[in-house]
Amino acid sequence: MKRFLLFCIVVGFACCKEELPVQRPNVILIMADDLGWGDTGFNGNSVIQTPNLDKLAGKGMVFNRFYSASAVCSPTRASCLIGRNPYRTNVITANSGYLKKEEVTLAEVLKSHGYHTGHFGKWHLGTLTTKTKDANRGRPGNAEEFSIPTQHGFEVFFSTESKVPTFDPMVKPKVFQTEKGEGLRYGWEAIDDGDSSEAYGTHYWNGKEMMVQEDLTGDDSKIIIDKAMDFIKESSATEDPFFSVIWLHTPHLPVVADEKHRNMYKTHDLQEQLYYGTITALDEQIGRLWETLGELGEQQNTMIWFCSDNGPERGTPGSSGIYRERKRSLYEGGVRVPAFCVWENGVQPSQISSVPAVTSDYFPTILDMLSIDHQLNRPMDGVSLKMVMSSEQSERGASIGFLFNNKMSWVSDQYKLISTDEGNTFELYDLIHDPEEKDNIAAGNEELVEQMRKDLLKWKKSVENSQQGGDYL
Repeated sequence: MKRFLLFCIVVGFACCKEELPVQRPNVILIMADDLGWGDTGFNGNSVIQTPNLDKLAGKGMVFNRFYSASAVCSPTRASCLIGRNPYRTNVITANSGYLKKEEVTLAEVLKSHGYHTGHFGKWHLGTLTTKTKDANRGRPGNAEEFSIPTQHGFEVFFSTESKVPTFDPMVKPKVFQTEKGEGLRYGWEAIDDGDSSEAYGTHYWNGKEMMVQEDLTGDDSKIIIDKAMDFIKESSATEDPFFSVIWLHTPHLPVVADEKHRNMYKTHDLQEQLYYGTITALDEQIGRLWETLGELGEQQNTMIWFCSDNGPERGTPGSSGIYRERKRSLYEGGVRVPAFCVWENGVQPSQISSVPAVTSDYFPTILDMLSIDHQLNRPMDGVSLKMVMSSEQSERGASIGFLFNNKMSWVSDQYKLISTDEGNTFELYDLIHDPEEKDNIAAGNEELVEQMRKDLLKWKKSVENSQQGGDYL
């Protein structure tokens, strides 16, 4: 009888164990602002100290051919959340358009599957107030562009509309000396005397018309990470998974660094001290975030994606590595960005992928990796990278389209077709053998150019239909 009871207990436990749902991982999307492909140690930079990013990159997969969906920030941010080219929702450049309510965001889908959702840092997908003068577009009466994170699936947020200084983000110097290389556009040494500062003109918000007034001094990356960690700790205590979007301002101008971080680069000129110092400050905060996940027992089951929103700003020490051009260009240096994914329970460490990937891939990849089947009856530009990340797939297969400032490009596994004059003439590059885009091989490859051109224009027509609201009918 005892053996029979023991058998029943064992069998019953086994059955219950099989029926328990698989624990879904937490998801964190971290994005730096204007960080160049060559600005991190894991991509070969030997000057800028990024030990925490380098450590995390080594724990997962580094994407050697990862693209921002646009050559500037706002469009790329839209693509991360909707899995579509940003032109489809009419976010075509910075400070233009807003995330439309008809779009389905990754936050909305994950929230519907039991995730706590929070946004922290730079929003840049619409204004955050209709009552206060704020940043680039926020002002009394401007309701048309009002679009806050809680309208798009985020339960909580701590966000700015656009850029802020990277240290003491709410203030700027009253009096400026430019002989040392500083400037209100580029940046300055952290202000020691509060009487020497005045309001920068941008605010943090954490609810509808709820302006944040406290805890806004010091390193901006720390300010953002502090708020994100509060959210993560609260979510972890509930034992439900969380989705946290952390969009840092660094190293977007104006770059401001304190004495500690400037002194790490004291053999360099002031512009380099400010630029390099603020990146290292960002790196330290990502290290703090990782340590906190460890203290909460969440490291192994948290999927972290890291990238930049576009290439480095012109006129800065930022590096696009060997790649041609910088921010605002569809050549590689404008859209190829540093990126990795780490998930100790799901992604093998020390991997480097050369498969083309793009920020629009976040939506389908994350849902696929979480086994969430969510079909949208509208064109999707992103593809799932799940098979790539398990080393079962070595090519993307689908091409990636880019549109910016009346220019366009079409990137396949090997080739890149690019037009810099509104589609009248095209250049062709073999990105496998010529990643620096030095040798235009359009002449002599007329058939390939024509086929890629047709595919690009067909895709562009689909994007234009979406832009005009055709997907929402």
